[in-house]
Amino acid sequence: MPRSVKVHPDHQPALVAALKRNGFATQSDLAAHLEVALSTVSNFFRGIKVSVSKFEQICEALGLDKRTMILPSGSSSAPILDALSKSDFFAYDDAWVGRESVVNDLTGRIAESCRILLISGISGIGKTALGERLVVELEQGWHRHFYVRVNFDNQEQATDFAGVAAMVLERCGQKVTPDERSDVETLLARLVSALQKQPVLLLVDSLENILTGNEEEGWSKFQDKHFVRFFHQVLASESFASRLILTTQELPGQIQEIGSRYRTVWHNQLLSGLSADEQYALFEKTGFAMPPGSAEQSYLLRIGQAYEGHPLALRIIAGEMGSAPFFGNVVAYWNKFGNEIEQVEQAIAAAQAGQVAGADDRWQLDRFTRTLRRNVRNRLEQTFQRLQQDARYAYILLCEGSVYRCAVPEDWWLSHLDYWNQSEAEKDAALDALRDRFLVEETINNHHCFIRQHNLIRSISLDHLKRLDDFKGPFP
Repeated sequence: MPRSVKVHPDHQPALVAALKRNGFATQSDLAAHLEVALSTVSNFFRGIKVSVSKFEQICEALGLDKRTMILPSGSSSAPILDALSKSDFFAYDDAWVGRESVVNDLTGRIAESCRILLISGISGIGKTALGERLVVELEQGWHRHFYVRVNFDNQEQATDFAGVAAMVLERCGQKVTPDERSDVETLLARLVSALQKQPVLLLVDSLENILTGNEEEGWSKFQDKHFVRFFHQVLASESFASRLILTTQELPGQIQEIGSRYRTVWHNQLLSGLSADEQYALFEKTGFAMPPGSAEQSYLLRIGQAYEGHPLALRIIAGEMGSAPFFGNVVAYWNKFGNEIEQVEQAIAAAQAGQVAGADDRWQLDRFTRTLRRNVRNRLEQTFQRLQQDARYAYILLCEGSVYRCAVPEDWWLSHLDYWNQSEAEKDAALDALRDRFLVEETINNHHCFIRQHNLIRSISLDHLKRLDDFKGPFP
């Protein structure tokens, strides 16, 4: 569903008069009054889509009827925002850019034989938005009534299989009796049968929140074993009309194990950051279309590169640049915070010059503004906290590995666990735990596996490295 609207061309000629009538000499005055980006106000006046909330703000300030401004002159007023309040989406919106090849590939897989699609990657990389984008692509071939969403990031959401199964069945139009709610076997059979027979698009968010593990038995296992049985039956069924799209920060090992026997009906899509072109397209979509070759364009490109195309971080930065006190002034934003980007650039240049280690680097990509701390660091900190609790040697390895500014041989990383008296098998298990959580990235160089951290992950890992002395000594 759309999350933005625009002024109909019929009403654009009257906007300047409304501006003057309400005491605003220029669009800049209106932007300052509302504390929104000048680019947002400019888009409103030019008939370009803006978010619903900003559209309402501007209309109110100009004394305009928000319900008629998007309709042709003479049309009857309609409750245009009612549908938006029923939106199924909270990540995919009009600022979506790129990923065309991924979307085309995945929609093709789902339309053909892929029953379970896992979209995996670090927090904020765009997993949920991609899942929602796929729903939009697939919507035409699936009855809307049977699009169902389960969000394990919602604390009100049931996390036991029985509770989830009952909810999905009810949203598919089936009644569940009080007795059945406590009968897991019946719910399992009914849910699998329902999904086999009728086409349901089931989008499951934040699967990592129902996973658990330990040092001895491994990580990323389902807390409720009935989820394992459910996914097994989905993959093993002779026919299956529904499709499941799962987003996760941790790769469920049990699905991998089951899926190895059913390779054609499941797929894991590891999501990386936006490309350089997509990064700049995102800035353009959020109101920062700068003249080619300008200082502003250069600063935006450098920000995108430092964050390796991390969509959440880039959208937050765009929002900050568009709000008080910058109001779209990219140069002013760079003058205040550009030194943080320059530190990353300098470290990367030093690594290319052979200075691979940099334990004293002071990166703050995750926290140099309050908004970044609240929306980026806090989300990633949850991943670090789970790792520290469930896989402590993996956590130590992640912290120790932050000394490297670039990809280095796997053995270099593993050597950091020598101090902790870890066996080779235990070292490998710790590194596997980081792989399962997508906290390290692998590259092949001269036929050897090299390991690195995403710049944003390294920024947090370096901060945790300073506190690693608290872990010295035996664990309780």
